[in-house]
Amino acid sequence: MHRIRALIVDDEPLARDRLRGLLAGEPSVELVGECASGTEALTAIRAAGPDVVFLDLHLPGCDGRQLAAQLPAERRPAIVFATADGGFAQEAFDLAAVDYLLKPFDRERFQQALRRVEEYLQARAGAEH
Repeated sequence: MHRIRALIVDDEPLARDRLRGLLAGEPSVELVGECASGTEALTAIRAAGPDVVFLDLHLPGCDGRQLAAQLPAERRPAIVFATADGGFAQEAFDLAAVDYLLKPFDRERFQQALRRVEEYLQARAGAEH
């Protein structure tokens, strides 16, 4: 399988730093960009075509829910919500999120989410063939 192309979307620089550090330890993942707002992320997703988006819920411009809902299902990257807001999990899965990381999360929990992303991408690739 090719390297997983990841995009980080979070308005908090420390949260982006944390995710960047976790992704750097994963040889199967390539970071293709970072965004601090939902509107910036929408443009980046369309331009970079990431396989997975680590998406915060509360963002300026367009929040994580609105962003996920705007992505066409057939071209939507895997969505992993990474947020401190635990009250959104059910709605996130209704939007076809692959996982929901509740901040603060550790490396083990992050790697579990990444395995789910890999399984999701493999299943989707299998369905397309």
